[in-house]
Amino acid sequence: MPSRPRLPPRPHRDDVLIGLGGLLGGVVLWSLGLVNNDWFPRLPDALPLVPLTVMAGAELLRRTAPAVALPLATVALAVDQTSGSLISTVLMFTDVLYAAVVYGTPRAARSIPQATVYLTVAATVVPLVIFRTAVSLLIGVAFGLAVLTPAWTGWIIRGHRDTAATERLRAEQTALLAELDRREAVTAERARMARELHDLVANHLSAIAIHSTAALSLGDPAATDQALGVIRENSVRGLAEMRRLIGLLRDAGDEDEPAAAPTLDALDTLLEQARTGGQKFRLCDERPGDAAPLPAPVELAAYRIVQESLTNALKHAAPGRVDVTLSHVTGGPLEVSVTSPYGESPVPRAPGSGTGLIGMRERVSLLGGTLDAGPVTGPWGTVWRVRAALPLGYEGAPQPRPLTDQEPP
Repeated sequence: MPSRPRLPPRPHRDDVLIGLGGLLGGVVLWSLGLVNNDWFPRLPDALPLVPLTVMAGAELLRRTAPAVALPLATVALAVDQTSGSLISTVLMFTDVLYAAVVYGTPRAARSIPQATVYLTVAATVVPLVIFRTAVSLLIGVAFGLAVLTPAWTGWIIRGHRDTAATERLRAEQTALLAELDRREAVTAERARMARELHDLVANHLSAIAIHSTAALSLGDPAATDQALGVIRENSVRGLAEMRRLIGLLRDAGDEDEPAAAPTLDALDTLLEQARTGGQKFRLCDERPGDAAPLPAPVELAAYRIVQESLTNALKHAAPGRVDVTLSHVTGGPLEVSVTSPYGESPVPRAPGSGTGLIGMRERVSLLGGTLDAGPVTGPWGTVWRVRAALPLGYEGAPQPRPLTDQEPP
């Protein structure tokens, strides 16, 4: 089926008003006999109304079809100048020329002002050569006012309009990027808060669940009393950590000073708190005694990795020894290794959520390190090993440093 011909767009309302205003003004001037020249007196007196009407029609196309309006207006102006010119026709031509630069194609916007410069020079030089009088220069001045001025005015206006459009687009892009950055920051902040909440509180709650299960399953009153003591200690510590975390989130000025971030020097206390059931814990610190202090984010990440690994050992590991090893070679990363017996625990354990390994991987990734977690077979059988390498200089870290316990998220 053949496609229907595309109709030209409707003229803009302002263009219709300009065309009607110019047409009515020209008719009034013609009726009053205000014609600019009378080079051909034998021509009909109503002939100037013809280019006037054509020019008014070109005004209707000044915005929707400037490539058609300008040639039409040029022909109408030529006829107007030879048939008794009306000032209304000339003024409408200047407006059509201005609109051709403002609303035309980029190529037309560049070529039309340049062409008007050449035409104005020719309109000034040619009469001066022919008539050789100073008065002939007025022809070039009049031609420049009618052609050069509207063309270059349109060029300036178009430049400002294009600049404004570019700035609006840039502002929209900036706002979009800001929104994307905001969403990314919110997502990262939520991940940090979840990681901190898990590391600060989940360890104590897991210990409470483990010892309460042991207290219920054991018939020894002394073991039950010991388990209840551990439950109370972990509940008090967990409550204190929760209060401190809430204070950091609120950033209240009247809160007490937040506790210092845990360091690797506190691992002995952490292992002492974790000793329960059939597990035995051993710490082997192979770092040189004269080593420089570790960066706070690295030390915090190492502490949290050990803490989470011990919690997982209490939850899932079979009875046996849990080894915690710290090693650091000058110029290399800090290596943290936690090995625990691999197998089913003979006593009921608290269920895990699976977020502990995710949190450890996030911490290591923020520092640009590596983390391996899984069963490993060696001379002493199969063990579950968590091994992390934490660069001290954050080489290759894809994101900013992780949140510390001293900073509100």
